[in-house]
Amino acid sequence: MRLMWLVFAGMMLVLAQTVAAHARGESLAPLAEKISPAVVNITTSTLIEGQTGPQGIVPEGSPFEDFFREFQDRNNGDDGNRPRRSNALGSGFVISEDGYIVTNNHVIAEADEILVEFFPGDGQPVKELPAKVIGTDDKTDIALLKVEASGPLQYVTFGDSDVARVGDWVIAMGNPLGQGFSVSAGIVSARNRALSGSYDDYIQTDAAINRGNSGGPLFNMDGEVIGVNTAILSPNGGSIGIGFSMASNVVVKVVDQLREFGETRRGWLGVRIQDVTEDMAEAMGLDKPGGALISDVPDGPAKDAGLLAGDVILSFDGVEVEDTRGLVRQVGETTVGKSVRVVVHRDGGTQTVLVTLGRREDAERADDGGEETSEAPTEENADILGLSISPLTDTLRTDLGLEEDAEGLVVTEVDEASEAFSKGLRAGDLITEAGQQKVTSIADLEARMEEAREAGRKSLLLLVRRGGDPRFVALSLGE
Repeated sequence: MRLMWLVFAGMMLVLAQTVAAHARGESLAPLAEKISPAVVNITTSTLIEGQTGPQGIVPEGSPFEDFFREFQDRNNGDDGNRPRRSNALGSGFVISEDGYIVTNNHVIAEADEILVEFFPGDGQPVKELPAKVIGTDDKTDIALLKVEASGPLQYVTFGDSDVARVGDWVIAMGNPLGQGFSVSAGIVSARNRALSGSYDDYIQTDAAINRGNSGGPLFNMDGEVIGVNTAILSPNGGSIGIGFSMASNVVVKVVDQLREFGETRRGWLGVRIQDVTEDMAEAMGLDKPGGALISDVPDGPAKDAGLLAGDVILSFDGVEVEDTRGLVRQVGETTVGKSVRVVVHRDGGTQTVLVTLGRREDAERADDGGEETSEAPTEENADILGLSISPLTDTLRTDLGLEEDAEGLVVTEVDEASEAFSKGLRAGDLITEAGQQKVTSIADLEARMEEAREAGRKSLLLLVRRGGDPRFVALSLGE
C-alpha cells in the first residue's frame, strides 16, 4: 500500500511539474491576436486660444517683459497670438459590432475632434473613423463613443471583475507614449483600490501601463475585459509596475446608462455619513464598529422617510453595510425611484425605514442643505472633556459666520494634550448634539454626560459642525 502511495505521489509531482512548465512556456500570442482588432487608438484635437503676452514667463511690469515678448514673436511669427490646436493620444476598445467604444473621460474631455484608429491586421491598411461622444461620467472617468463603420466591427465583451483574484494573469493593451499598438502582461496585484472618487473600485496591476494607455482594456486570460486602464502611480511619469484599472463591474453599469440615457442616473439617499469607529460603537451601544453613521439629513428622500442624524445604517436593500464607501457605491448603483428597506440602529434598537431613492445628479444640481434652529443660551463658559465651551451668542454667530438660527455650544479653546485635540476638534467648532440629543446649554451637555455614565458608557458621542459640515466624534468620559 505504501508503495502505491509513493508511486501515486510521484506521478502527481511529475504532472504538476509538467503543467507548470507548460504554463511558463505558453505564448500569449493567440489570445492577443484574437482580441487586438477590438482595441483602438484615440486621437483628440482641441482648439486653444492664442497667447496675448508673456503670460507667466516673467511678472507683469518686469524690465524683461519686452525682451520675452520679442522672443515669443520671433519664434511664433505673426501667428503667435492666434488660436492653435493641441493633440492628445489615448486608447479604447470596441464593445459592439455597431461601433460603441469605451475609453477614459480624461482622454476626450474638451476635445473638438475625436478620431479612432483601428489596428491593421492581415496586411490591411490603417483605418480611421471620426467618433462622437454619447456620454461621459467624470466620477468614474469613463466615456462612451460611437463610430459609424461600413460593416460590423470586431468587439470584446466585459467579464466579471469580482472573480478576479490577486495573482491572476492579465493583459493590458493600448497605445503607450504614442508608439502604436502594444501588449503588456502582468498579474492582478491588488483589488478594490480607491484613489479619489466615491465610486472607485480599481484593480491594481503590474502590467506595464504608460501615458497613452489610458482608456485601454485590461483583459483576463479568457479575453474578457475586467478593467479600463486609467492611472498609474509613478515618481517619474513612467510605469514602475503600479497601474490602476477601473473594475469592469463598475464600468458596465456606467456604460449601460450612458448608452440608454446619454448620462448617468445614480440613486440618491440624501444623507451625510461617516464611518463608525470602535469608540463610537461603544458610545452608541453597538456590539462592534460597522455600518454608516448619519451625521446630517438635509431635505431629500431620507428626511422624507424619517431617517435621523445619529441613526446608524446597518443594512441597505437587504445587504449589510460594512462602511460608508460600500454604502455610497451601493446606493449609487440602485435604480432611481426604487423603494428600499433601510435598517438602522436607533435608541438602542433597530428600526426598518422604507426610502424611495432620488437621483444624485438632480440633488447635486439643486445643492440642497440646511441647519436646525433654536434660541441661543446665555450661560458662562465651562471646561469639559478637554474643551473650553461657550453658549452660542449673537456675537459668536457673527464672528463665526453662522446662520442666525444656528444653535449649540461653541468650542473656544482645545487643550492640545487632550483626546479632543487628537481627534480634530478645534476652536470655532459648534457642538449641536451630545449622546444623539440636541444641546443648547452647558447644563444639557453635563446631563448627557451623566446619562452616558449611568448607562455604563465609557464615551460620549458629539455631533460637531465646522463650516456647516457635520461629523460625529466620540470622547472618553474619563478625561
